Amino acid sequence: MEWFTASEYWLSRQVLTRGVAAVYLIGFLVAARQFRALIGAHGMLPAPRWLARRSFRQTPSIFHFHYSDRFFAAVCWFGAALSAALVAGGADLLPLWAAMFLWATLWVLYLSIVNVGQEWYAFGWESLLLECGFLVIFLGNDRTAPPVLVLWLARWLLFRVEFGAGLIKLRGDPCWRDLTCLYYHHETQPMPGPLSWFFHHLPKPLHRAEVAGNHVAQLVVPFGLFAPQPVASIAAVVVVITQLWLVLSGNFAWLNWITILLACGAISQSAAAAVLPVPTPPPLPEPPPWFVGLVIAFTALVAILSYRPVRNLISSHQAMNRSFDPYHLVNTYGAFGTIGRTRLEVVIEGTDEATVTDRTQWREYEFKGKPGDPRRLPRQWAPYHLRLDWLMWFAAASPRYAQPWLGPFLARLLENDPDTLRLLRHNPFPTTAPRFIRAQLCLYRFTTPRELARTRAWWHRELVSRYLPPLSLDDLQYRSHSHRH
Repeated sequence: MEWFTASEYWLSRQVLTRGVAAVYLIGFLVAARQFRALIGAHGMLPAPRWLARRSFRQTPSIFHFHYSDRFFAAVCWFGAALSAALVAGGADLLPLWAAMFLWATLWVLYLSIVNVGQEWYAFGWESLLLECGFLVIFLGNDRTAPPVLVLWLARWLLFRVEFGAGLIKLRGDPCWRDLTCLYYHHETQPMPGPLSWFFHHLPKPLHRAEVAGNHVAQLVVPFGLFAPQPVASIAAVVVVITQLWLVLSGNFAWLNWITILLACGAISQSAAAAVLPVPTPPPLPEPPPWFVGLVIAFTALVAILSYRPVRNLISSHQAMNRSFDPYHLVNTYGAFGTIGRTRLEVVIEGTDEATVTDRTQWREYEFKGKPGDPRRLPRQWAPYHLRLDWLMWFAAASPRYAQPWLGPFLARLLENDPDTLRLLRHNPFPTTAPRFIRAQLCLYRFTTPRELARTRAWWHRELVSRYLPPLSLDDLQYRSHSHRH
């Protein structure tokens, strides 16, 4: 059945499937370590309360049948263990149907988490992981050669990721068209990494060349993925290089890594062997008829569901990171259509004094990833995802983004809630909870090389305004009650 399979892509399948399993592993670990404070039964946005207002049809999730924090944790750790087994190549030791069942199990479990995650899971890379995770169900294992149709669907997904991101930029902020966006982006992106300061201080002509190169990589190169080999492999390598550049310059969870994995899926064995030592594939039997039928049905489903993403791509009102069904099967992608020119941060402070006066001493909470202490160099967290830190960036952009969860977050700080404090880098009240808490809005900018040498600070911080006045636990409970009524 030569039309259906392509042994030339055995190594590509290995990289793609084991890589997706590794990303699943990270996703389940993130959920296990953060869910109690975020969506647990006593979290900021409790999943049981969300489930009570949604039907299974609206938000497919196994947690509609039962929810408890213990059960959620069990799902996370089971998903992590299963992911680790697939990273180690466990799927190749099983019959084809069993391997597909394991991949489908991972997808169901992670979909169940995403669909109760609310604001904490409203990121494009969640849909990307689910779409890619559903696709690898049909890639098969060493009991058959990789199916050509699914390999083309992987390229179609990669095309939508890259071309969608390129279009949203070209249609969005004028700085993408005049090639100046990177004058600001490394400084104002949601979570800078340890090299972002250095990227920001690259010469401006190089920044302009970066933007121009980005346009080529996202608007021209993706069409090469559908060309004959070795052109498709060359286009995929260009995608890998540009994505690694993004990995070095910031923290975008696993977005870049899944994009890299999809690109690797388009590199043929012979193209890889031209530059690297590659293993010889094992004997790959012909696929069973039932598998052929499932792959053809899956391909038809993707073709049908692609209508709305394509319509979105060609629309002058293109939306970014949109799922068109609650199963996240075929989505549209794109980010950073608008680039901020300045960086604002919400700084959370508390005090244990009984009354607030002009002389009150305030102590600052430190977050793990987002900028805080100007002398602290940002860390590399991706592909791990710090969900609270990311939403704090949105909260600085506008209080409406924080409306559902910021009040509960502050209330839990006033209670010294252990689960919430584990999301932070530093709790300035390790023994006794604070009596009041406030939020200040500060302007951050990277220091110049001269300022860094003089002050040893990576950031310059300046108070802009009050974000929230001093609040006690009683104040927050009254606000919450007033909002509900």
